[in-house]
Amino acid sequence: MSENKKDKTACQSKASDWNVLQVIAPLVQQINCLDLQQIGEICVEQVPKLVNARFASLYILDEISEMLHLQNNNHPFLINNIVSLNQANLSPMIKAIRTNNLVIIENIDHHKTQVFSKTNRKFPKNYQSDNCIIAPLICHNRVVGVLNISDKIDADKFSDEDIAIIELLRQLMGASIGNIKLFEKTQYQAKTDGLTGLANHRTFYENLERELRRCQRYGGQLSIIMADIDNLKPINDNYGHRAGDMAIKRVSRKLASCIRKIDTAARYGGDEFAIILPNTSLKEATVVAERMVEEVSRSPIIWERQKIEVSVSIGVGQYDGEMCPEEITHYSDEALYAAKQAGKNTVKVCNPTKVDIK
Repeated sequence: MSENKKDKTACQSKASDWNVLQVIAPLVQQINCLDLQQIGEICVEQVPKLVNARFASLYILDEISEMLHLQNNNHPFLINNIVSLNQANLSPMIKAIRTNNLVIIENIDHHKTQVFSKTNRKFPKNYQSDNCIIAPLICHNRVVGVLNISDKIDADKFSDEDIAIIELLRQLMGASIGNIKLFEKTQYQAKTDGLTGLANHRTFYENLERELRRCQRYGGQLSIIMADIDNLKPINDNYGHRAGDMAIKRVSRKLASCIRKIDTAARYGGDEFAIILPNTSLKEATVVAERMVEEVSRSPIIWERQKIEVSVSIGVGQYDGEMCPEEITHYSDEALYAAKQAGKNTVKVCNPTKVDIK
């Protein structure tokens, strides 16, 4: 090759690299975000154009259940919404996750690690070619998702440049998705009680204020349940604080099982719980409270082969938007105190409009 041709080829290569960088640079800025929806849109709208492919799909990994959940895709046909990592026959996507490595397949029917004939594949007729790239998205050496790119246009396989682009983007996307998961975890921890998983004291008051504003704007009332574990101190003294923690966790699960998704159950502090019941009458709230007392009392905990009886005392009140959060918790606490004085393992109802407890 002459020097002129070499120089021309080198210039063309540099121009091509520059064009790619011009396209990738703004994508990198967009990927660096805490918006999973935005990342999903980039994956299925922009990335296929970069490598001249037809289809793309983004799956997010739930590490606890070991399930991949489809976040976004541009397929005009049906694909799997959920993929389990615990399948007997490992697909290339699952194998890619297990190894953390990029997998480039020129012909999936004759892929070297495992042959997938068209009769064994669910959607073979939807694709015009047999090539694909499976890119596990990595954050701190852990897989957080998978980007699949398939159907290279006007070519038998993806080029080295295509592979380099996907390799770069998968690292960036993995870091961003990892940051999103960390941010969500931090947000969750800031709003929940570490022992029980219920809302914490701060979140309870935030939700209570929001429900009161709703009552002020649209009318209506809400009910509040305050519950306290009976005789937790003797459990701690006789069996240790780990047994006491077990009692708190058991009670929290029983209380949560008695309410709706729109309700808020919180660990108010120590062995006390608070539950917000929007658009719930005093009569309906009392029924819920009585069910809670029954559920807890008939479910003793077993600690070191010993059965420990557990019960709760509950105060119930109904309120409107004219009251402040502190007044509401004050009246409900008075009802709770009355339940304790009445012998525990019972429910007392407060009517703040009449300022009496029955």
